Amino acid sequence: MGTTLQRTAFSPNIKERLDFSCAVFDAKGRMVAQAAHIPVHLGAMPASVRHVLDRFEEWKPGDIVLLNDPYAGGTHLPDLTMVSPVYAGDSGGPVFFVASRAHHADVGGMSPGSLPLSTEIFQEGLIIPPVRLVSGGSMNEELLEVLLSNVRTPIERKGDLAAQRSAHTVGANRLKKLMDEFGFEEIEAYASHLQNYSEARTRSTIKKWPDGTYEFEDAICLRVNGIPTTEVIRVASTIRDDTISFNFAGSAASGPHPFNAVQAITESACYYVIRCLSADDIPVNDGCFRPIEVTAPEGSIVNACHPAAVAAGNVETSQRIVDAVLGSLAKALPTRVPAASQGTMNNVTMGPVSPSGEPFAYYETIGGGMGASADADGLSGVHVHMTNTMNTPIEALENAYPLRVRRYAIRRGSGGSGANRGGDGVVREYEFLDETRVTVLSTRRDSAPWGRNGGSPGLPGRNTRISQEGVERELDSQFSEIFHAGERLRIETPGGGGYGQAGPE
Repeated sequence: MGTTLQRTAFSPNIKERLDFSCAVFDAKGRMVAQAAHIPVHLGAMPASVRHVLDRFEEWKPGDIVLLNDPYAGGTHLPDLTMVSPVYAGDSGGPVFFVASRAHHADVGGMSPGSLPLSTEIFQEGLIIPPVRLVSGGSMNEELLEVLLSNVRTPIERKGDLAAQRSAHTVGANRLKKLMDEFGFEEIEAYASHLQNYSEARTRSTIKKWPDGTYEFEDAICLRVNGIPTTEVIRVASTIRDDTISFNFAGSAASGPHPFNAVQAITESACYYVIRCLSADDIPVNDGCFRPIEVTAPEGSIVNACHPAAVAAGNVETSQRIVDAVLGSLAKALPTRVPAASQGTMNNVTMGPVSPSGEPFAYYETIGGGMGASADADGLSGVHVHMTNTMNTPIEALENAYPLRVRRYAIRRGSGGSGANRGGDGVVREYEFLDETRVTVLSTRRDSAPWGRNGGSPGLPGRNTRISQEGVERELDSQFSEIFHAGERLRIETPGGGGYGQAGPE
């Protein structure tokens, strides 16, 4: 499914960066398998399927339900999720479901790329509750027209939606071939065996960890209405026998900014950490999640309520939830948990101010430094934790948009020192060939990724605007500004923290 989606997609964000996920679910909406795509979708994809099955009881072959509502199983509005049924022979109802989630480069809203400096969700783009986009194989043309009329790049959106449909066709056909060869009962039984196996392996892993409650807090530094503010994420991780629970009581309340995360994102971050600390060969499915419980106060930054803005919760707050959870478990597993990685995705969105030709909306994240561990230095210039995307090649970027990449390099020396050194961040500098609106949602500009066991922190990131005359001006970690032709934007991403006390030179 993933290969099909990548090869048939229109936008560089899906085709080049691979910003999507695909999964298979059983008839009850329990995940059977997920491709190794985007970790932040671990808990959010099942939430989407649950909401869809709660909404729709009647299904027909060829149905496809579409949604992006963060308060109905979504993450943030650019992530469009499709769910469709799979039938076996003359089965009366669906026996499996296939699902895909792809980040579309624009779904409307107050700025190109649909990751704005929003204060409520209505500013972020078109909100789609679970609705039938395709019914019995027939496209709902009126719904599609509504969707395409509310985005800046309708041709690209239509192409990416068609790519998702193609992925579902491939997924359904492959499942049908398996069932034709082995029989539905056999496939259904082994799907259940696989879930139970993953549950047993995960419980066995947790059982080896020391019982107790371990606390940690991290903070996100924001600038809300020009006023610096710090939003705390606090977690208490409790290991008891073969189960683990995460309680986020004491975390900051949601606020008038886009860094609020819905519960599914918080669950995804917790699942991801347990997955990282478990054996590599445990298959990812519903069984992995059963020993894990996540609770978060309603109305908090880690469990926002409608109509809180959530554009950055999926991409930024998720990263810092991971940092907080890893920080707590470092007290239980001191040699297993690495230093902090860059802790941000460095989200860049852009589009024309007054398009004279073909409109565009572009989105990318930028890699940085990975935290060092007890065994090795951190990697440099990579996406970390909740994103598993690639970079957009310079050639693809310059071919598609009125941009020139003036510099793309490792940010040498930005990783924290230690017995093992943190990975270095990245320097990426854009020159704009036409007047362009640019919005950046980033963090770790006012705080550094922490080191561990005596290791030094990595360097914070930096955003800089460079005039046509070469005059530099440092920008906030979150901003939305118009850049004129010939001006440049330089993004310097954070380095990872170091691990262990550095020895003498």
